[in-house]
Amino acid sequence: MLKRIAVSLAAAAALTLGVSGAVAAADGAELYKTKTCWSCHGKDAKTPIMPVYPRLAGQSAEYTFNQLKDIKSGARANGQSAAMKGVMGLVNEEEMRVIADWLATQ
Repeated sequence: MLKRIAVSLAAAAALTLGVSGAVAAADGAELYKTKTCWSCHGKDAKTPIMPVYPRLAGQSAEYTFNQLKDIKSGARANGQSAAMKGVMGLVNEEEMRVIADWLATQ
């Protein structure tokens, strides 16, 4: 009986949290790694592999989030955004927000 209640509560919590809760619980640093951001922008987000790639650490979260959205949608197609376009398929909008928020604290 207790096991059934625990399972029911866990299911209810999962439905309540949905994808948003799962992503919000994810660590921005981990997403930065798993979504391959570090491979061009550097492990610390301060040392990109090429001088033309931006340093992301310390950038305004809102600015970074908007740039990521614009690159993914195609609204931004200048500079190095063509290189980013393929990578952006790996990242959803909620993950962009978590990554942008984390980068702002670096």
